[in-house]
Amino acid sequence: MFRFSVIAALMALFLSTHAVAETKIGVVDLRQALFSSQDAQAFSEKLQQDFAGEEARVRETQEQARKLKDRLEKDGAMMNESERNQLAAQFQEKVKEFNFLKQKLDSTVANRKQAFLEEARPEVDAAVKELMEENDLDIILPSEAVVYVKPDMNLTAQLLEKLDR
Repeated sequence: MFRFSVIAALMALFLSTHAVAETKIGVVDLRQALFSSQDAQAFSEKLQQDFAGEEARVRETQEQARKLKDRLEKDGAMMNESERNQLAAQFQEKVKEFNFLKQKLDSTVANRKQAFLEEARPEVDAAVKELMEENDLDIILPSEAVVYVKPDMNLTAQLLEKLDR
């Protein structure tokens, strides 16, 4: 009985190794290809233009908070308690305002990026399918899931070319 189990296991191993040897695999870095594409470059520039005002406001609020903190640290010892408390309250209010503005900006930008990714998904999927057919591949793996790949099996540059068409 034990001998039969060993023989069955060896046959299964042999057959699975044989099947894997015939499998053609490619690797792509989807993130690199997508964010290096011309569409992504244009999207990034538009994003910077659209949010330049909000970014400036966030930086200005951060700078105001920094100045209040510096003044509190530098002159706080010479102020009476009520002045010091008032300045500390102003500082805390600026910090709250900064955190609110920063979080709002980050959230809005993240939503826009997610919308871009969802919009680009059909194009990426079509390009990956085309890549599979052209290279007669059985599987395309994301580069994040691979420890090492031979350079000729990394198809990221080809995917980028297809996305830029």
